[in-house]
Amino acid sequence: MSEIVTRIGMRRWRARRALRSARLLDEVVDTQLPLLASFSEERRRRSADYLAELVKLAQDYRYFANGWIDAKELERRGQEAIVQLSRLREDPTARLIND
Repeated sequence: MSEIVTRIGMRRWRARRALRSARLLDEVVDTQLPLLASFSEERRRRSADYLAELVKLAQDYRYFANGWIDAKELERRGQEAIVQLSRLREDPTARLIND
């Protein structure tokens, strides 16, 4: 019985942590999005692609929190997002303003 309670508690803890991660990614996107208007068209497009990857990753965290995907799938999607973000980061016109 205590093992089941421990598993349920751990699942809830992981879900809360995943939702916090999703909210953090949302905050990053919300902070950066207004800055796109000041960019050139090409830089705006590439920066929007970067932000879209963050939005997708936030959604994946929500899927995990809701139990729609497991930890292994979340890890796979996270690694995929890192690869894509790294590609975009290599392009200097896609970098976001940190000011």
